[in-house]
Amino acid sequence: MRLTASNLACRRGGREVFAGVSFSAASGELLAIRGRNGAGKSSLLRTVVGLVRVAGGQLALEAGDPELTIGEQAHYLGHQDALKPSLSVRENLQFWADFLGTGAAAIGEPLAKVGLDTLADLPAAYLSAGQRRRLSIARLLVVTRPIWLLDEPLSALDAAAQQSLTDFMRTHLAAGGVILAATHGGLGLPAAREVWLGQAPSPLAGEGWGGGSGAGATTSTPAPRLATPSGRSQREGGEES
Repeated sequence: MRLTASNLACRRGGREVFAGVSFSAASGELLAIRGRNGAGKSSLLRTVVGLVRVAGGQLALEAGDPELTIGEQAHYLGHQDALKPSLSVRENLQFWADFLGTGAAAIGEPLAKVGLDTLADLPAAYLSAGQRRRLSIARLLVVTRPIWLLDEPLSALDAAAQQSLTDFMRTHLAAGGVILAATHGGLGLPAAREVWLGQAPSPLAGEGWGGGSGAGATTSTPAPRLATPSGRSQREGGEES
């Protein structure tokens, strides 16, 4: 499987967010999306999943399911946690299992993996920010989809939860999955390459991708080691960063 963007452009609110963005991520690869606040990292992920209209360029998925859109083969974890406060932890995850077309999936194990099994009957309104984030992460585990689109995935997580998410990501990549992650810091995993938004191409660029101008200028470079399917697409919100 290979997810490819060619000269991708995005416009929101009548302004150009980015343009000329190109990248490629194959099975087993992590692509880190970087840039200053407002450069369009969140908008890029939302464009890939289909929540924002493509203003220019092309997105393509090779060796995916030809009967499904890219969004229907992807999990999108945005800034907002997409939880219903009045529903319990268990009911929220069951909702997503049903919505994504796998209602028969067992949700006990994913809840246990994110450390929320003992809170399964607690209304989501009583969860802390980190617990809400962990419940959203459980959605990645309860339904198998090959592409993960993660927007600041370590946000609000404590050290133990960050390590758990890193382990989930490592397992997903080892199984042939693809991850695009917008981040300002490290993810605890080596990135095959990086895409930078909102700055001029780097002299270190080795792939020949990128270009563009203005806020959309981008480059894709080999990254150093970082320090520290069925059904519907997910209509979950997120803020631009």
